[in-house]
Amino acid sequence: MVKEIERAGIPVVHICTVTPISLTVGANRIVPAIAIPHPLGNPALTHEEEFDLRYKMVEKALKALETPVDDQTVFD
Repeated sequence: MVKEIERAGIPVVHICTVTPISLTVGANRIVPAIAIPHPLGNPALTHEEEFDLRYKMVEKALKALETPVDDQTVFD
């Protein structure tokens, strides 16, 4: 799905917990997630800490969208 959306000219960021799978399917912009059971959060954190964590993840994904790429790129 990611490759087809990109082929239509719309940049896509794939946020995932297992980056090798994203590389295998051909995603161009890959942002590693936190953990498999909680890809965009951490229930052990306080509400404020989790908000900051999620904010930074979205910020990283938006920066990945702004970045021109020619090949598959993992944004750590």
